[in-house]
Amino acid sequence: MGYEVKIGLSNKHVHLQKEHIDILFGEGHELTPTKALVQPGQFASEEKVDIVGPKTTLKGIRVLGPARPETQVEISMTDARALGIKAPVRESGKLDGTPGCKLVGPCGEVELEKGVMVALRHVHLSPAQAEEAGVKDKDVVCLKVGGERGLIFDNVLVRSGDAHEREAHLDTDEGNAAGCGPDAVAEIIK
Repeated sequence: MGYEVKIGLSNKHVHLQKEHIDILFGEGHELTPTKALVQPGQFASEEKVDIVGPKTTLKGIRVLGPARPETQVEISMTDARALGIKAPVRESGKLDGTPGCKLVGPCGEVELEKGVMVALRHVHLSPAQAEEAGVKDKDVVCLKVGGERGLIFDNVLVRSGDAHEREAHLDTDEGNAAGCGPDAVAEIIK
């Protein structure tokens, strides 16, 4: 048996740069943490925005903190189709060539020129965990999910560093296809 990781299902969410937090929620606003995430220092915030696309608006989308260098909107393929946006599959933070959208908050609106993506599935590991699993940062592996709707996911990016903790991130489309529940685990296959 290979190295096991817990699966974290990633629903649509937004990461905001400080300038956009100020526009959307008011000058000097600080994000209000409501739930710590598995990744160290990251949290789900109380704040929500609407994502406006050419076809529809997704209302009440959670903002994750802390603030990022650039605003990033992470959606599933299903969300992209609903919005009418051709969102590419990308590694987090790789925003060049991505489409934009409008974000609406309680205090203002931001028209993004770029930043909308379907997040590349990935697995977070600390350096010690990566060594134990026999992988390193930027490796590409497979994840095997067991169960009634078990699947093997190809093209899973390893993200390893001091700010990472053992967890695989799949979006809701991927998790639903594999029948993943709240306690789902996957095995890393090299």
